[in-house]
Amino acid sequence: MRFAANLSMMFTERPFLERFGAAAAAGFDAVEFLFPYDVPAERIKAALDAHGLTQALFNLPPGDWAAGERGTASLPGREDEFREGVATAIAYAKVLDNRLLHCMAGIPPDGLERDAALALYTDNLRHAAAACAEAGLTLLVEPINNRDMPGYLMNSTALARRVIEAVGAPNLKLQFDLYHCQISEGDLATRIRANADLTAHVQIAGVPDRQEPDRGEVHYPYLFEVLASTGYRGFIGCEYRPRARTEDGLGWFHTASKQAAR
Repeated sequence: MRFAANLSMMFTERPFLERFGAAAAAGFDAVEFLFPYDVPAERIKAALDAHGLTQALFNLPPGDWAAGERGTASLPGREDEFREGVATAIAYAKVLDNRLLHCMAGIPPDGLERDAALALYTDNLRHAAAACAEAGLTLLVEPINNRDMPGYLMNSTALARRVIEAVGAPNLKLQFDLYHCQISEGDLATRIRANADLTAHVQIAGVPDRQEPDRGEVHYPYLFEVLASTGYRGFIGCEYRPRARTEDGLGWFHTASKQAAR
């Protein structure tokens, strides 16, 4: 198991660029985050290089996050903005040596039929997947639960598979967040096995409070074994909100890392 610290949620006691060093000092060799676009790519790359870190993942631009937008891929009339966002993300990915980009599906506006939103989303994914393929990148879709993100279009692994198959691009894969899946669907071990052929990135957090994965209703040590049994060799993103100081809650990480090294 290879773990990536999510710097949008972890080590937030520090300014963003200082979190890279904190993650490395805690034992992580990779990081992910939601959006890098407020910081020049070259400054992020310098932080990665200074601490020997791999950039595992980040998201395409989400639209107006402060206004509640969670991606533009299913928003009518925003196609040009979406394509500009794809180009911006690819430019960052090239500087950061990042191989995975997540495309948020978005929350369709009231009055838009779900089928129409899915058709627009699928068309936008075709464009993004083609652009990413040209750059040697993998594009991801992630089911997100509708408790945390009401109205979010991509909300189940079954829908993710259907959309990925409809797009038909070999570089379009699944970002499998076990926290979201437990809330939306459950039956995690079975779904890990059933979607192993599509899974390119995994994320974890404790359920139901999205804190450290060492308490709550999900037994992650078992699921790590299930992931290993499927041949998964990608990163596991730690996308959780620490209960207190980040370093004080990393006992689970040190234990899992030692077990993985054996």
